[in-house]
Amino acid sequence: MSSSTLSPPGHAVPPVPGTGPDGPLPRRSQSRPPVSRRRRKSSNWLLFALLAGPNIALLLVFTYKPLLQSFYYSTLQWNIGSAIARPVGLRNYTDWLTAPGTPQVVAVTVVFTLATVGGGMVIGLALALLLNSRLKLRGAARTIVVAPYVLSGVAVGLLWLFVFDPNFGVTSALLQAVGLPSPDWYNDPGYALAMVIIVYLWKNAGYVALIYLAGLQAIPRDLLEAASLDGAGRLRTLAGITLPLLGPTTFFLSVTTLLSSLQSFDIIQAMTKGGPLEGTTTMMYQIYQQGFVAGTAGYSSAIATILFLVLLAVTLLQLKFVERKVHYS
Repeated sequence: MSSSTLSPPGHAVPPVPGTGPDGPLPRRSQSRPPVSRRRRKSSNWLLFALLAGPNIALLLVFTYKPLLQSFYYSTLQWNIGSAIARPVGLRNYTDWLTAPGTPQVVAVTVVFTLATVGGGMVIGLALALLLNSRLKLRGAARTIVVAPYVLSGVAVGLLWLFVFDPNFGVTSALLQAVGLPSPDWYNDPGYALAMVIIVYLWKNAGYVALIYLAGLQAIPRDLLEAASLDGAGRLRTLAGITLPLLGPTTFFLSVTTLLSSLQSFDIIQAMTKGGPLEGTTTMMYQIYQQGFVAGTAGYSSAIATILFLVLLAVTLLQLKFVERKVHYS
């Protein structure tokens, strides 16, 4: 005999969890079954392969494979076009290190790199500060400053050959106007190197100015206004606020401009072809001379390997020591 429980008037019996008027309710799944971790991982790898695969393939074919081949060729005594290549170990490296002309090539490379990197940073920063101020026709001025960077290096070099002509060039006319003789830009090694450095700076300073200009526009205006209210002048604001906040930009430019300067070739080829008396022959240009003019591919590959190791060492030193002093906001 079943008994039933009566509830007081006005009160209903609370339902038992999981039951309804007609009996127990069917169970429902509380959550969807989790996706397999292995399946999710495979889908992530597939997406990575689709997005990064073409870039990785291009790097392997056009960057790392030639680099490894250059290492291999540097251990051979091989001339371009010859069917015979004789292994010589590290002889090409020792021949370059003990060659009589190597100290001059290294000195020219160091002078050219320091002058173009240091001068480019200073000139680019000055141009960026000027272009960031309130100027009339500021947009046109920015275009004019950046335009040389997008021009061909060979075309720029040929154009400036007429500018530096000792007899009919613009520099000769300007110097004669103030009573000074024109230097022999073409036949004096020192003047020839200075000529190449000037042209390189003229062409690439716009790139530095453009990057610095972007960094200047990213500086918060309230900091500059606060410094102005505190009575700080332009030089104090530049030294205390602008330059520290431009630290990441300066570090980026120091790395990119250094690598670009050490690999400069087109302007030297168009203007001096490494002369006179190898006064403008850098390591990069010597690689071209030994490989494609003299045809000594093994010796040229050894110089290229040394230059690569120099670039790698300088970049690692910058990343290790210089970046520590950079503060990212």
